[in-house]
Amino acid sequence: MVDLLRYEHGIHAVDAGYLRPGLAAIHLIVENGRVAVVDTASNACLPRVLDALRTLELMPASVDYVVLTHVHLDHAGGAGAMMAAFPNARLVVHPRGLRHMADPTKLFAAVQAVYGVEEAHRMYGELVPVPIERILSADDGFQFELAGRTLTCLDTPGHARHHLSLLDSRSGCLFTGDIFGLSFRELDVDGRPSVIPTSTPTQFEPEVMHASVNRIVGHQPDALYLTHFSRVEDVPRLAGDLHRLIDAYVDLAERERHSGPERETRILAGLWALMEAEAERQGWRLPAEQWREVLRLDIELNAQGLDYWVGQDAARA
Repeated sequence: MVDLLRYEHGIHAVDAGYLRPGLAAIHLIVENGRVAVVDTASNACLPRVLDALRTLELMPASVDYVVLTHVHLDHAGGAGAMMAAFPNARLVVHPRGLRHMADPTKLFAAVQAVYGVEEAHRMYGELVPVPIERILSADDGFQFELAGRTLTCLDTPGHARHHLSLLDSRSGCLFTGDIFGLSFRELDVDGRPSVIPTSTPTQFEPEVMHASVNRIVGHQPDALYLTHFSRVEDVPRLAGDLHRLIDAYVDLAERERHSGPERETRILAGLWALMEAEAERQGWRLPAEQWREVLRLDIELNAQGLDYWVGQDAARA
């Protein structure tokens, strides 16, 4: 039985099982028997979505849209496989990401350069191209209808320049991909979530991220649906934490600007110190070795992203 979380307004979350439980959510929006899938994780996660559809007494032909918040492969790696499985679906993607879905060769080559060929294939399999005629280019404000339910794409860069958030007219909530950070359920304290920004991999833009967070909050949503991991409430408080931590990331990277070959290592150490302070502030109840394992991959990637960001900034100076 697939891990299926059921929320109000026909919103569901499938635990993608990507790398570990509770890391990546694939969201299903269901309206009058029609479905929009938001983010896809990897090819290996498709059977979980098919199981979820069966649990909801729906068919692959019920899926009208697959929506990508952005084309990083933990969000878009399974897009081609899902489009092949859902014969009626159109793929909704930011204009900057469209070409990578039609021809994922360069996208996958970049991932192979980071992880190595063998590991990239283990994580994502073979990326399946999507026929260009099935792709919808979603500029800011692009709207589409799911059985009369209006879904609006908002351009929300800062994590990636090809990043969309999806505003749902029925619930008033947004699906935010990575732009509203990461919030892992293992760190919740009596249902109270924490959130941390993600500065990976090469398009972190702190001022733009601040603006995108403010734009999301401006819609006054009761809840947000994050890919990592699903529903959070208390949005204004979480936004304040994000703004504070984005500034802390910038301060840390700036302090290490001239640290030479040791810069990334020093930034990583600084991020762990920042998370120690956050654990105390938020009252995380997991032992340190456990919450560090929950955050380990993302903190390492954030360090790489901050090192790249401050290096690029220095090169422009």
